[in-house]
Amino acid sequence: MRFRKLKKNRNTTDKKEPKKLTYAPYSSRVKAFITDLFMIYVPILYLITYVAMNGKDDFQSSQLAPLIGVSVYGVIYAFLLSKFGQTPGKKAYEMRVVNDTDGNNISFLKAIMRFIAFLFTATTILGLLLPFYRKDKKALHDLVCKTIVVIEKK
Repeated sequence: MRFRKLKKNRNTTDKKEPKKLTYAPYSSRVKAFITDLFMIYVPILYLITYVAMNGKDDFQSSQLAPLIGVSVYGVIYAFLLSKFGQTPGKKAYEMRVVNDTDGNNISFLKAIMRFIAFLFTATTILGLLLPFYRKDKKALHDLVCKTIVVIEKK
């Protein structure tokens, strides 16, 4: 009898309720993106322009320098998303990027793919306007990579 009671109690305690995710508002996502640009991307461009090259004239005439800057930013962005689930801008606005299925952090490869998809999304009108027409506020790159930006609860 005792074993049956233990088994019944264990079954009830093992059941976990699924995580309830609160979607981050689009305005906060834009603010976090601008914060990330100033905290991560601008220093990278500064280092490329004045440390690796001879100044702004060389940077402006080069086609490789902006590509290197975006690539380095993408790798740093992907590393931060895969390791911590957030960038400095998202941390400032208490947001996190997670898988839409289980709510866990995304992998590094998925974070790189999300960044590449973001670059294409940012160039289209559809990509910029899509979150305004969806309840879950997913942008095109979130739909492609099956991620979601949620408000972090402490």
